[in-house]
Amino acid sequence: MTIKNSDTIAAIATPRGNAGVGVIRVSGSGTSNIMRRLSSARLEPRTATLTGIIDHQQHLIDQVLLIFFPAPHSFTGEDVLEIQGHGGTVVLDMLLEHVLSLGCRQARAGEFSERAFLNGKIDLAQAEAIADVIESQTRSAVRGAMRSLQGDFSKAIHQLVDNLIHLRMLAEAHMDFPDEEIDEIPSMEFEQKLIALQRELNKLHEIANQGNLLRDGFHLVLAGRPNAGKSSLLNVLTKNDTAIVSDQAGTTRDIIRDRLDLDGIVIDVTDTAGLRKTTDVIESEGVRRARKELAKADRVLLLIDEAEYDRDVRDELLEYIADETPVTILRNKIDLVEKKSKVISEGDQCEIMLSVKTGTGLDLMFQHLREVTSAESLPEGVFTARRRHIEALQKAKNALSNAAQNLSPVVQLELLAEDCRQAQNSLNEITGEFSSEDLLGRIFSSFCIGK
Repeated sequence: MTIKNSDTIAAIATPRGNAGVGVIRVSGSGTSNIMRRLSSARLEPRTATLTGIIDHQQHLIDQVLLIFFPAPHSFTGEDVLEIQGHGGTVVLDMLLEHVLSLGCRQARAGEFSERAFLNGKIDLAQAEAIADVIESQTRSAVRGAMRSLQGDFSKAIHQLVDNLIHLRMLAEAHMDFPDEEIDEIPSMEFEQKLIALQRELNKLHEIANQGNLLRDGFHLVLAGRPNAGKSSLLNVLTKNDTAIVSDQAGTTRDIIRDRLDLDGIVIDVTDTAGLRKTTDVIESEGVRRARKELAKADRVLLLIDEAEYDRDVRDELLEYIADETPVTILRNKIDLVEKKSKVISEGDQCEIMLSVKTGTGLDLMFQHLREVTSAESLPEGVFTARRRHIEALQKAKNALSNAAQNLSPVVQLELLAEDCRQAQNSLNEITGEFSSEDLLGRIFSSFCIGK
């Protein structure tokens, strides 16, 4: 897919604010003409040229460096001009206004990356990785986004697609040429090839889930009765006096948010109002908001005062939390009842006895968080992934599961080929080889201007 006769676009590519250097990018078929009107100097490709930019009233706007990247050897695949001037807000606005007056328009958010995608310079997963590099909040996230930008994710997708195409070819060849001399493929061989595909897809899905944690973070919600120690725990987790701590119950009435970096995983921590029945209007609103946060949590840390702990209290508090939401129970204030810290595991239920105030048992809690967020087991080659990638991989997994059902007791070639086609289309949604204009619009509109 290549853009033909597109508009020429321009935008400031550096953040707003005063800085030593600011950059304006121009891309499109009219770039050469704009370049000639900006400077009489002959610009060599990819070579910086110092020149003054003069406005229509013959006033000097700024001394700048011009760098020309001729098509197709540029980021967008079109002629691109970079103007590097002083990074003041006003002077950059003056430069951009002058460039726009020479025959181009202001670029939309993400339009440079969109053109790079449409002109085949990068695929959709790589385009999204550009935004992820910019928005990354941890070093691990930056490294993961760079792996996606360099094509690690896309290569894995393409390998899966190639294997799917091979399986489809075998099935369709037997359907289309039943009387030709095509070696018969026994059901067992179809099954082996399909199992190998499913194994690779499952592995990629697992890595993508970890990559999604790198990008979007992990939503951790603190819950419990009033004065259970939630605000103290928030301050311990974030190493900051984010929440007011008081012996008076019910001091947290609203949602309080902060975040921490746990071995490369961003954890968004939310402190909520104490869970209890109340007639107080403001506190009731706090409980309603707490329920709303609990419904969105990746995991809930449910704090219970050890002096009050029993199964009835635990079960009453668990009723506030949806059954499918993972919960870790923190039995707090063990220092007041002279108990030792420990982890109690019973099936999927995990309880940790600790004291937030003294720090006893916090090491057990942090180790538990590393395990449930996979922070400790992040593979070296993990790349960032988005929620839409996870959903596309899941659709492909579902299609291959259907294909496996069509292998027994007799290979149903038509259904097998169709399931493989659906899996292939789902994977192609990730790289953009099978995508709608609406999807592209949603993705690129979330980018910064100038990227």
